[in-house]
Amino acid sequence: MESACRQNVLFMAVGGGATPHFTTLAAFVSTGGEALSQLFTQVLVVCDRQGLIGRQRFAIDGVQLPSTASKARSGTRKECQREARKMERAVQGMLARHRQEDLPHPYEPSLRQREARQVERLKEEAAKIRTWLQTHPEDRRGVRGTIRKSNRTDHESAKMATGKGGIPGDTGVAVVDEQHQILVAAQAHGVGQEQELLLPVVEAVHAFRTDATIMTADGGYHSEANLNQLAEQGIDASLPDNGYGKRDPRYHGQEQHRSKPAPLYNKSATPRPPQLFRPPAFHRADDRSHCGCPAGQRLYGNGHHRDRRGTVALKFTGRKTAGGDCAMRMRCLRSPETTAVRQVSLVLGPTVGKPETCTARMKRQIDSPLGREMITRRFATVELGFGNLRHNKRLSRFTLRGRRKVEGQCGNCTVWCTTLRS
Repeated sequence: MESACRQNVLFMAVGGGATPHFTTLAAFVSTGGEALSQLFTQVLVVCDRQGLIGRQRFAIDGVQLPSTASKARSGTRKECQREARKMERAVQGMLARHRQEDLPHPYEPSLRQREARQVERLKEEAAKIRTWLQTHPEDRRGVRGTIRKSNRTDHESAKMATGKGGIPGDTGVAVVDEQHQILVAAQAHGVGQEQELLLPVVEAVHAFRTDATIMTADGGYHSEANLNQLAEQGIDASLPDNGYGKRDPRYHGQEQHRSKPAPLYNKSATPRPPQLFRPPAFHRADDRSHCGCPAGQRLYGNGHHRDRRGTVALKFTGRKTAGGDCAMRMRCLRSPETTAVRQVSLVLGPTVGKPETCTARMKRQIDSPLGREMITRRFATVELGFGNLRHNKRLSRFTLRGRRKVEGQCGNCTVWCTTLRS
């Protein structure tokens, strides 16, 4: 940018002939998050006045981007303490070896200087870890109370699992209006799981929502707790569960495209292991005393019902004497070498007297023609914004540290996208 302000006529015209130093530009990018947030609000107000925000459907989605945090400095407090003790033991061992070698043998000056520098480096790194442990006395916790790995270079980032392994980074979440693909909210969180990000981003668009606004998201934001919160607030939402793709005939056969090796991989057909028999392959008798398996054997009830998330299911178990020589044993058991018999639960219906869960209602809504249409329209709404951010604006990683700065960088690109759309 500094070079463009000196050489490019367009930049000279926009900057009024000013040639700021690159450090000034870098300082503005890293500290201008609050100003960019106010500018983003003003741009949204202009878009709303022009009627570009329809308020009918908002699509939510997120993208995991790497940050500048060091991958080697990620871990829990227990792992950091173990690393500090390991460094301190290494220093003590090297010093003890030096004392033993100094008595009877002369030493090489260059080797001793190199080892001395290594000792100082280990001492300094161990001291940094101890200081970080004192500054952060507790581990980060997830929604379910599990320990979340921290990062000593950027404590607010998270170690996230991606297709290229675990990387330190942040999750950028955006809300896009369906009418003209206007980004109405953008946030950045040092969280790898998307479930806990739904309610904060819904609250961020409270000023733009109406009673008729429908919030749509993918299966990563689905949970019973989120659906209960949305129902209590009276927010109409369309959140498919993770298994909706198996129930939708449009996605049949998608398993073969989930994991592809390099472009030059062997494209010849490879044998696939046989699919295990699922509960629909077992037929229950009318008197519910037993059920028949695909091999013609009988599985008998174990004497009690099971309540599974608001539904009643009958559990059947096969006889140990009947499954040893079965020809379909490999398609019936995951571990035929160690598992004696097959057990299966067949659903009867909803539990009597127990209210229907929000997940069950959402499944029925998603499986309807209108629900499937919502999923398709969500793709066409939110993916355009992320394509613009990542491809056109080249936001392939967060170059700042700390949630406030990262969110300012994310909001900066969002202002560009929103201004371009308006």
